[in-house]
Amino acid sequence: MTATASRPGGTGHGGRAERFARPVLLAFLLAAAVDLVGLLAGADTVHLVAKPLLMPLLAGYAALRGGPRLLVAALLFGWGGDVFLLADNDLAFLVGMGSFAVGHVCYLTLFGRDRARAPLATGAGYVLVLVVFLVLIWPDLPADLRIPLTGYSLLLTAMAWRAGVLGPYAAAGGALFLLSDALIATGIAEWPQAPAPDFWVMLTYIAAQALLTLGVLTAAPAGGTGRTGAYRERGTSI
Repeated sequence: MTATASRPGGTGHGGRAERFARPVLLAFLLAAAVDLVGLLAGADTVHLVAKPLLMPLLAGYAALRGGPRLLVAALLFGWGGDVFLLADNDLAFLVGMGSFAVGHVCYLTLFGRDRARAPLATGAGYVLVLVVFLVLIWPDLPADLRIPLTGYSLLLTAMAWRAGVLGPYAAAGGALFLLSDALIATGIAEWPQAPAPDFWVMLTYIAAQALLTLGVLTAAPAGGTGRTGAYRERGTSI
């Protein structure tokens, strides 16, 4: 990895920042592994400690790699959602969902910088899946959560669809984010769950945020030729 602002040998500010990026990424991966193993082992304390570390580390990595502020903001609002969802009460759940929603607005704004059009067929597929899912789950949701969850689901679906303009990594990240939150919704509705449901929720969520971050950091400019510039703010290259 090099930085256009640095001299040969990586002695500039960008080079120094990027040297810290790999250790931060490794710390994120370690925290993710610890969290997932803790969930499989039923170690609640491990999850309480590891989960709040995930998004700040990923946001730090994105910032050190020269990622756009909107990406860092989206990840930090995800961190807010993570923290509030650790509490087991409806108010904390709604606040956490609101924090995630702001993060999705950040993603949508960021993706909107690309003039490429997301495929309409993909959008239609997402809408169909969302409508069918809401129709099926609606009767089993708590009455006071139906409208907030529907509004949030619409926003999340729009983000997942629009993520496709950045390429396969971001597209996969958006889809996994949708899957992760669908798993949470089925738990709220008290549908039958797979073994270790929290593990699957966190696995898909961690993968989603990581792939969205990777998609933004490696996105090529619309109509451009190399993988630089469109979503980068400090002139770094991969």
